[in-house]
Amino acid sequence: MADLFVALIHHPVLDRNGAIVTSAITSLDIHDLARAARTYEARALFIVHPVEEQRDFAASVVDHWKFGFGRAHDSRRREALERARIVADLDLALVEAERMSGARPLVVHTSARTTQGTSYRELRSKMEAREAPPMMLLIGTGFGLAPAVAERAEIRLAPILGPGDYNHLSVRAAAGIILDRLCGR
Repeated sequence: MADLFVALIHHPVLDRNGAIVTSAITSLDIHDLARAARTYEARALFIVHPVEEQRDFAASVVDHWKFGFGRAHDSRRREALERARIVADLDLALVEAERMSGARPLVVHTSARTTQGTSYRELRSKMEAREAPPMMLLIGTGFGLAPAVAERAEIRLAPILGPGDYNHLSVRAAAGIILDRLCGR
């Protein structure tokens, strides 16, 4: 299976009106996405945020479980959070992923607003292929990635669709579904 990296992008993302904004990091996203990354054997979870104070906050959450009181309290959470990397932008995440895997990852994106794209089955087959390149899955916060980031993707995945018209999953739920479809048994 190809190396898989997950990047949780906080800027540039869209707000409900389509304006480009920077969203705040939440501790729940860090915890839950790190656990999903560990469960599905992603090599790393990149928390991407341009604001230093937000990166410091993320580091304090991770460090609590890796080095602080949480270290002795819950070793499984520590194990998951060891996959978290905090970076200022997507380019730094790609450089670190390339250093870890030995090749630049293909960038993969999905959105609830997308009407078509590569199926999960097709991407999983590519990931399982011999000599498959590493891949970085971009997960947008807010109301999704700004077009400038989404357009960097070499692969656009089909959206996650429920049975009805409502389509507004939390970033944690969407990431879990995507990782299960790509890497689950």
